[in-house]
Amino acid sequence: MNLLYEIYSFVFGLIIGSFLNVVILRLPVKKNLVSTRSACPACGSQLKWFHNLPLFSFLFLRGKCGYCGQRISWRYPLIELLTGLVSYWLFPDVINVASMGMYLFMFSIACVFICHLFIDLDHKLLLDNLNLYLLAIILPYSVINFYWTYWALGCALGFGMPLLVTWLFYKLRGQVGLGGGDIKLFGILGLLLGPTGIFFTIFLSCFVGAIIGILLIVTKKMSKENHMPFGPSILMVAAFQIFFPKYAYIIEGWFFRI
Repeated sequence: MNLLYEIYSFVFGLIIGSFLNVVILRLPVKKNLVSTRSACPACGSQLKWFHNLPLFSFLFLRGKCGYCGQRISWRYPLIELLTGLVSYWLFPDVINVASMGMYLFMFSIACVFICHLFIDLDHKLLLDNLNLYLLAIILPYSVINFYWTYWALGCALGFGMPLLVTWLFYKLRGQVGLGGGDIKLFGILGLLLGPTGIFFTIFLSCFVGAIIGILLIVTKKMSKENHMPFGPSILMVAAFQIFFPKYAYIIEGWFFRI
């Protein structure tokens, strides 16, 4: 890849990462994403344009507000850097219409995953707005590239299995076992991953979630009574399948041979 394109892809990712910070902060509390100017959460001062330069402003200000000196959360530059690196990693070596289309498709999915991850960690919510955006990305791609049986059965299985388990759990224990956002996310992922892929996603995300939960309880970071968000487990497994398909297929092969 040309060095200039490498720089462009990274800087583009940093800029998008800065916007993702706005989405993560404002979308769960239903604040306007565009018209409301950024302000320091501690002192309320409106930020200047040079306070909002992705990653560089954090370094220049040494991680503090330019007005009141309050510490800026490490998550802001982390999300910007992560998005920049993802953009750089996904950017194609050979640039043409097809490769750029695939780059934008994959990068868009990655951005939704990043927003879902941090919002779920903060609010224990997988928002419908983000799921609908993900659906708008994945559905046309799946309809064009796969047989209808692949994406239709994947969606039905991804939506139906968690819904059935949640309904049975509610009938037996009177508690909701899985949130509606999780179920919708499984259904949307099923469009892209197909029936066998989404079955693997459901199984492995439950396994990963159980391991994380046990570790948190053992290390006393969480009690048995606490509700742990399930979204991060789904997103980790789905990201592995989507962005590292070669290795995911190998593990899926082992899984279905057992």
